[in-house]
Amino acid sequence: MSSPDSSPTARSGKLSRRALFGTVGVGVVAAGAGVAVGRLTTPEATTYADTTVVDFHGVHQAGIVTPAQDRMHFVAFDVITDSRDELVALLKTWTAMASRMTAGEQAAPDGALGAGQYNPPTDTGEALDLAACQLTLTIGFGPTLFEKDGVDRFGIAGMRPAALVELPKFTGDALEPARSGGDICIQACATDPQVAVHAVRNLARVGFGTVAVRWSQLGFGRTSSTSTTQTTPRNLFGFKDGTRNIKAEDDAAVDRFVWVDRSDDQEWMGGGSYLVTRRIRMLIESWDRTVLHEQERVIGRSKGSGAPLGQEDEFDELDLDSKGPDGPLVDVAAHVRLASKEELGGIEILRRGYNFTDGSDGFGHLDAGLFFIAYCRNPLEQFVPMQQKLARNDAMNEYIKHVGSAVFAVPPGVEGDAFWGSTLFGGGLAADDEAER
Repeated sequence: MSSPDSSPTARSGKLSRRALFGTVGVGVVAAGAGVAVGRLTTPEATTYADTTVVDFHGVHQAGIVTPAQDRMHFVAFDVITDSRDELVALLKTWTAMASRMTAGEQAAPDGALGAGQYNPPTDTGEALDLAACQLTLTIGFGPTLFEKDGVDRFGIAGMRPAALVELPKFTGDALEPARSGGDICIQACATDPQVAVHAVRNLARVGFGTVAVRWSQLGFGRTSSTSTTQTTPRNLFGFKDGTRNIKAEDDAAVDRFVWVDRSDDQEWMGGGSYLVTRRIRMLIESWDRTVLHEQERVIGRSKGSGAPLGQEDEFDELDLDSKGPDGPLVDVAAHVRLASKEELGGIEILRRGYNFTDGSDGFGHLDAGLFFIAYCRNPLEQFVPMQQKLARNDAMNEYIKHVGSAVFAVPPGVEGDAFWGSTLFGGGLAADDEAER
């Protein structure tokens, strides 16, 4: 399986990491409007020089098994037209723009300065001095794109995969409609926050009249590793997150748990995946007053080393059977136990989440937490049973609250003259696949 994580399609460049907390305090922003992103620079580093390009084209979309970048801007759109032609035209325009921007180019050929003094620029210009910065753009389609309020607006209701349905309400959910759902999503990841925001802003700008932003989320500091070349990061609770995550180099696990096969359901989804997002508010103040022993019991790992309790190294096997004087070394309600493949009959998902801090909630508490992103082959068979178990029994529930949720079908990658969603809107199979038949 080819993947953009460490492939030769990523042209070499300076892999410098931005100051981790450059965007702390930045709130949810409306894509396409003026956006202020906190940037922490030094006098000698005012221009970010990460020229690494992740190839936009391929069998699978980039931004899934690609080594997770440190910055993210995620946006969900509502489609506000009933015209299939208008929607397809936008998807084609978006594809061309995404191909250029991920290569480090401006959103349109004439760019910010070439449209003339008396015309709006065709690129907003805030990334003129920035390189590609490993930008990836990944699109997904929500259940309501296929049918909304019983109406098949675009003639695709019969092509909705059985696995693409709204997630059930889980115990403890406090979902906000304004932070949930959407007809289309775009995930922009990069090593520079302004590059990611610039991409979403320009895609939203040209979508005016066809789509409208439903909600968006900025993220900083990845909370998982998707490649063996990456170290395990920490979440805002201070614990290493995603130690046992699926890695891109594990072809067997990726094929089994991430990529959809044509024979699964709808042929047009072959080579795609499903994306689940959950905006998880962390009750930071309560957690910070909790003693270390209790924090480690709740998680099931040592806060310092990241090792499973009773073990010494982060990557030691998770021992769910050993007992101490007070019971199992890894508590029966510990998060790592309940989320483990051992407790879930072998179920795994590819985690790709981000920390967020969106100011305060007006009561003196940080509005901060985890913007959880997961990719899976079938959310009903992977994510749903996992979350049901966590929602009922996870000791961490005392310190978190799920406030946003969405699920999207992520089509396969773009090859040749195809466009985002061409296997769906083009009648099923991609042109090169039909040529083989």
